[in-house]
Amino acid sequence: MISEISKLKDFKKVVSNKKYKKIFLITGKKSFYASKANIFLKLPKYKNIRYFFKKSYLPQFDELKIILKEIKDFNPDLILAIGGGAVIDYAKISSIIDNIEIEDLKKKLINYEQISKKKKIVLAAVPTTAGSGAEVTSNAVIYIDNIKYSVEDKNLVPEYYFLFTKLIINNPKILKSSAGFDAIAQAVESLISVKSDNKSVLFAKKSLQLSINNYLSFIKSPNSENSKNMLIASNLAGKAINISKTTAPHAVSYPFSTIFGISHGHAVSLTFEKFIYFNHQKINFSVSNFDLIKRYKIIFNSFKVSDIRELYFKIKMIKKEANLEDSYEKLGINIKSNLDKILDQINILRLKNNPIPLKEKDVKHVLTSNF
Repeated sequence: MISEISKLKDFKKVVSNKKYKKIFLITGKKSFYASKANIFLKLPKYKNIRYFFKKSYLPQFDELKIILKEIKDFNPDLILAIGGGAVIDYAKISSIIDNIEIEDLKKKLINYEQISKKKKIVLAAVPTTAGSGAEVTSNAVIYIDNIKYSVEDKNLVPEYYFLFTKLIINNPKILKSSAGFDAIAQAVESLISVKSDNKSVLFAKKSLQLSINNYLSFIKSPNSENSKNMLIASNLAGKAINISKTTAPHAVSYPFSTIFGISHGHAVSLTFEKFIYFNHQKINFSVSNFDLIKRYKIIFNSFKVSDIRELYFKIKMIKKEANLEDSYEKLGINIKSNLDKILDQINILRLKNNPIPLKEKDVKHVLTSNF
């Protein structure tokens, strides 16, 4: 069950494979060179490789159109994604698109329709952040007109993924804080999601054990051990949410990224402990087919706290130590004047996975109240 750090020879074996004559590499210029992936991975010079350096921070439909055009022109045998969640999401969607008109694709994405019946191009993913676990999930995110849409398809899962500590150890602290908190949130949300099962619980528990014990040290004093553990924690959290999907904190996070430009993990952290507290307060109204009280006990044990109040303040402390600001005022957000705009962009599909059914007034309460 436990993921392992990859061996460089295994990566080289894939990219050197004779059947992959043409490789289309999607990456971010800053992350590709800052992580030193260009030096560490050393792609074979004899291969026909076309590079696409993404420009948008979030995976945007307009940029996806450019990628799809280049892929159609190049006709690669392998798509290689080296980067964070946005890079891997671009690559995942691109790997299953086959002869779909752009406008038809846009309509399918907006209506959450299946966009392909089979895999088009083999995909290999190499994350340069420890957070999203995108390398093992069957979903991807795309933004159309600043609204976030989810694509869910079993064909999105990369055929290969590789985890290398050398690519994340020197990430900026702000990136480690945001991405790492995403891994923590995914594991916790997975444990209480109505779609969770015994397998996702095992993944989530192990992920939490690793992330809580390594998250802050990875940010402040990174070394090979805590970097390895955060990569594995992220990967396991990805495997957990691939089964269970995420819940309210993720559902509500997306408008904070699109409207206010807050990084994904940081955006999730803004309401994370509030929703966890709210769900516990309403635990008798749970619609889950499991004992939610027992799931919360797993969370309490993972965070080494005895009750929901201690958990709430433990999470607040972790965020403070990680320099994840959660004051709307300090972030320049007038929550009351932007409330309707935020509510309009919430991901309804993720909201439905919450163990406590949420009405608009409940979300407003969580967004505007001090617990």
